[in-house]
Amino acid sequence: MKKTALRIRLAYSLPAFALAVIGIPVYVYIPKFYTDVVGVDVGAVGVLLFSVRLFDAITDPLVGTLSDRTRSRYGRRRPFIFGGSILIAVALVFLFNPPAAASPWNTLWFGFWIYALFLFWTLVAVPYESLGPEITYDYNARTALFAWRDGFLIAGTLAAAASPALVHAVFQTGDGPAGERSTFFWISAVYAPLVVALCAWCAWGVRERDQAPSPAQSATWRDFRTIFENRPFMILLAAYTISAIGSNLPATLILFYVQYVLESSQANLFLLLYFTTGILLLPVWVRLARRFGRKETWVASMAVNTGAFLGVFFLGPGDTALYSLLVVVSGIGFGATLALPSAIQADVIDYDELKTGRRREGQYIGLWSVAKKLAAAAGVGVGLAVLGAVGYTPNAQQSESVRLALRILYALVPSVCNLLAIVIALYYPISGDIHARIRSAIRRRESGLSVADPLKPARNTG
Repeated sequence: MKKTALRIRLAYSLPAFALAVIGIPVYVYIPKFYTDVVGVDVGAVGVLLFSVRLFDAITDPLVGTLSDRTRSRYGRRRPFIFGGSILIAVALVFLFNPPAAASPWNTLWFGFWIYALFLFWTLVAVPYESLGPEITYDYNARTALFAWRDGFLIAGTLAAAASPALVHAVFQTGDGPAGERSTFFWISAVYAPLVVALCAWCAWGVRERDQAPSPAQSATWRDFRTIFENRPFMILLAAYTISAIGSNLPATLILFYVQYVLESSQANLFLLLYFTTGILLLPVWVRLARRFGRKETWVASMAVNTGAFLGVFFLGPGDTALYSLLVVVSGIGFGATLALPSAIQADVIDYDELKTGRRREGQYIGLWSVAKKLAAAAGVGVGLAVLGAVGYTPNAQQSESVRLALRILYALVPSVCNLLAIVIALYYPISGDIHARIRSAIRRRESGLSVADPLKPARNTG
């Protein structure tokens, strides 16, 4: 329980590397590809990407609940992880290779396949993330496990961010619209089989714990209400969601900001600096979390990230050297802002088990996934919608109002979001000691003993 074998950590963590292609390419490269090359209206792209997240708000909790209640010889999560990966690969190929058709047809093409991709992603991602809290219940082992997973996520994001430049260099895809289309073809040709292969490895290499049958019941509002009554979870969810809104705006707008505010063509280099710094410093944050606690370390990482990024608001044309420095400093806290909330989330699921007697990773991860995707949708939908409203014109010199909007959305709004998230996170109540008491109480109750809620010692949980 206190250590997970290397082969299990690898098998569990590696799918995150491949699934990262649905991060940077879809949120950073695909919007600009469909607006500037394929010819889809920027406002339509923003609306579709926002609306698909509303669709996720329905599918994510349902898939989470379904995986919680699935019983098969292969477990609750693994059939979804492997089967869904094949569907992801199909949708990825079609989304990244739109036909040369008139704009209305391409808008329909984009809408259909972006919905398909995110539905299939839900089928994989929610059960996959739900598998993590089951692997170990140990406080520090969880921190390490999720650092591995999110470390591979960052590495995969880094590879995905570099993929257009790598494809361009290796396959000599050329410039212009034809070159862009060829680049996205090769990205899909590499990542589609990679997603299937690594998800298959996870499904084969990680064995699930045997779970006692749950009583037959539907996912009613009362069932979800008990989750909303989990105060540590709601504090965590609020802080993480607000912080994620802030982090997704820069992810969506970096190409626009670098090209039209800094007047530079080195966006890929800046992404490389940010993600490389994040992954290299992640082990340091894990050690700090062991010494000072997860909450305290998470708050510190957000503070570092925010303090540096606020300076980006004041930059302008030619300030690439100073921007590079701020990107590196901001990237110091990046890895911890991903890994630590995931580990903290596993602890609130344990607290729910103490209160309800059930393991409901899927329902919790489903709601968490909704918040995460809505935060990403806000970054894409709001960011692109505001640019369209202030007069953004693709591949042209932008007005001062567009450049100001980019500076505010890219740097100022994310910094404010992170500051608010820090204030909320300070109220999170579960420390390492309290988590140990939660696990001890669960074991005592399984033995038929009466226990008290560690967060409310006067209240007996039976």
